[in-house]
Amino acid sequence: MPTPLMAEYYRQRAGAGLVISEGTVVSPQGASYARVPGLYSAEQVAGWRPVVAAAKSRGAAVYAQLWHVGRQAHSSVQPDGTPPWAPSPVAITGWQYRSPHGRIPFEVPRQLSEEGIAEIVAQFATAARNAVSAGFDGVELHAANGYLFDQFLNSSANRRSDRYGGSTENRLRFLHEVIDAVSAVIPASRIGVRISPSSTWMDVFDPDKRGLYSALVRSVSERGLAYLHLVEPGIAGSLDARPDAETIESAELGGLFDGPVIVTGGHTPDTAAAAVSAGDADLVGFGRLFIANPDLPRRIRTGAELTGLRHEGLYGGGPAGYTDYPELQSSN
Repeated sequence: MPTPLMAEYYRQRAGAGLVISEGTVVSPQGASYARVPGLYSAEQVAGWRPVVAAAKSRGAAVYAQLWHVGRQAHSSVQPDGTPPWAPSPVAITGWQYRSPHGRIPFEVPRQLSEEGIAEIVAQFATAARNAVSAGFDGVELHAANGYLFDQFLNSSANRRSDRYGGSTENRLRFLHEVIDAVSAVIPASRIGVRISPSSTWMDVFDPDKRGLYSALVRSVSERGLAYLHLVEPGIAGSLDARPDAETIESAELGGLFDGPVIVTGGHTPDTAAAAVSAGDADLVGFGRLFIANPDLPRRIRTGAELTGLRHEGLYGGGPAGYTDYPELQSSN
């Protein structure tokens, strides 16, 4: 459930032009951890309303980031206590699940049936309808960082032989079906998509990521979406990453999208200004800097010093490291 503390956090950062919410799950099965907010119940819609109002208090547009983690969940947080759902029964390797008792191996997930896929498609549409009811201006589909959409896209996680696996067209089908279902609820011009083309975070690989994500961007561009949100190559999930020979520059994919392009990941005010000036992006997103600087837009405008991020308190659940960062003092 959204909390009053969340409303304060978003109120502090309402100076952004566009606020994209934290990942918000479309069903209990879609959550990776216990305290993740959702948009699948009337009570959650009611809880989000004051949070969204706070985020809009200085004129920002506010989008809900709709989320399903797929195999990144664990049976300990699944409602029925069984392993999570995914495109194929392929466990994540090279990473560990962060449980309350320490890190443990990821489980082999259960393979979704076509009926199960259709159910999740419908859950995204319901969550989008709920988002509008809660006051959000639109939604962003979180198809990055190795979550469920990314698992369908990348052949390392998708070993299916039906119409959702194999060819690039088939592996794009789940994302396309969700976009189509959500656009029946809200206009396509109010739907964004977030992707991480260069990332192998949480064991998502494909031998032709450039071809895969180029096809994805062209296909979503044809649907007239609000924006394309690209995670920069220097970011892998929540970590910094070193670009390699397989890196796909954001400008390359952004050039295939006929609409606004957002780039996010490790930017400073200077690199953000350079990306926009060069035409590589229309907007630049900030995450970590915006946690540490609730008045980040004002600091950028005035050239004020930026506060550094404290890692203590992240994911802590309380105000420390969340709502206790200071704003600039007024000179008046």
